[in-house]
Amino acid sequence: MAVAATSPSLGPFSPVRSPTKRRILQSRMAVRSTGTIVTPILIDLQKSCATPLPVLRHVADAMTDDMRAGLVCDGGSDLKMILSYVNSLPTGNENGLVYALDLGGTNFRVIRVQLGGKDERVVDTEFDQVAIPQELMYRTSEELFDFIASGLAKFAEKESGKFSLSPGRKREIGFTFSFPVKQTSIDSGILIKWTKGFAVSGTPGNCVVACLNEAMERQGLDMRVSALVNDTVATLAGARYWDDDVMVAVILGTGTNACYVERTDVIPKMHGHTSSGNTIINTEWGAFSNGLPLTEFDRDMDAASINPGEQIFEKTISGMYLGEIVRRVLLKMAEVDALFGGFVPEKLSTPFALMTPDVCSMQQDITSDLGVVGSILNNIFEVKSSIRARKTVVEVCDTIVKRGGRLAGAGIVGILQKMEQDSEGLIFGKRTVVAMDGGLYEHYPQYRKYLQDAVTELLGSDISKNVIIDHSKDGSGIGAALLAASNSKYA
Repeated sequence: MAVAATSPSLGPFSPVRSPTKRRILQSRMAVRSTGTIVTPILIDLQKSCATPLPVLRHVADAMTDDMRAGLVCDGGSDLKMILSYVNSLPTGNENGLVYALDLGGTNFRVIRVQLGGKDERVVDTEFDQVAIPQELMYRTSEELFDFIASGLAKFAEKESGKFSLSPGRKREIGFTFSFPVKQTSIDSGILIKWTKGFAVSGTPGNCVVACLNEAMERQGLDMRVSALVNDTVATLAGARYWDDDVMVAVILGTGTNACYVERTDVIPKMHGHTSSGNTIINTEWGAFSNGLPLTEFDRDMDAASINPGEQIFEKTISGMYLGEIVRRVLLKMAEVDALFGGFVPEKLSTPFALMTPDVCSMQQDITSDLGVVGSILNNIFEVKSSIRARKTVVEVCDTIVKRGGRLAGAGIVGILQKMEQDSEGLIFGKRTVVAMDGGLYEHYPQYRKYLQDAVTELLGSDISKNVIIDHSKDGSGIGAALLAASNSKYA
């Protein structure tokens, strides 16, 4: 993702303060008993990122209100509240060979699943993952989809004898497409816009299934898409296959999104449809922005992004951005507060040089001298750091991650509130499962804890014990295959 730096590039160890000014500066700094350097920047950051209960409640209530507005009409709120056209979830009776194609970021996955019906369920699976060359993220739609279809064709060629296709049937695909799409049917949808750093020309405004079908035809690949789904919808379907109490699914990885099971009779924009059934709503909650506690670093990062003013919730809570926010804070602390001894390493000015996995590793460091933190700072930024500086870096990391996890928890409560209000109290009074997927949630224990803490604080212990947040690893891949089977053209 191309993001402009917020300050000019400095020499590797260029002095930024005269000795006199540095003495004045250092007189403004204090040291906690823990050894952390406390500066006005850190104090302001912690104040701006604070998420006490009233802030969380405001965010949750705003999420609920924006969901309602988005269900009234398209454009009614920041939340698109997209109809998925998934009106029936997998039952366990699905059988046969199905494929899934999962495009959600810098990789795409292809999955092969043999389903055995109620008795055997998932008989066997195979998958492959292919990295998308970065240049294809900025090229044409035809080039991107040709690359994807080529990978799918190579995978299909390796189909072994343990997978069997029923006579007279064509290989069907569940296509997980994790970008904002205006769904027009279960197997068609118009791309609204690219996110997650993609800027492929020729796709927005067109049906992504048609783009894939045309590419498969060019590859001579005899397959058909029977279900187009978002990764959150697929995650919900995959988790619901094993647990009937799953009602919400959330992705917290490079990007973020959420979906939930909604009653069709409370969706005004279904244009008079009076069915009493259920459907899945893809909220596209990454675009939420109401009442979020933002800092100057968030605003600068947003302004320098390829989509300024958009996806504010995603830029505050998801894995693509947490490391970058931390980097921007450290850069200012190095320039203004002499965090690294009054010198600013050049690489500290490189956008996205610090990734969220690096932030996670620094927070896991339990060594007495925070050696892991020191190594990461040296390896990425070529900076030597004192123990006090390392403790300050960890505190910055914790401040940004705590805000992100707690805001994600408030978003989940906002969805549950909406469901509770329209179900006459049937959500909070029973076991309700939120299926979670994504590397940020899976691999970052502090983030998970902050998220769960926020849910418990908002709902109270009596209600929150009924809300089960359950990790659903790889749920989107299996879920897409299951939805392909349950929406098969040959069923």
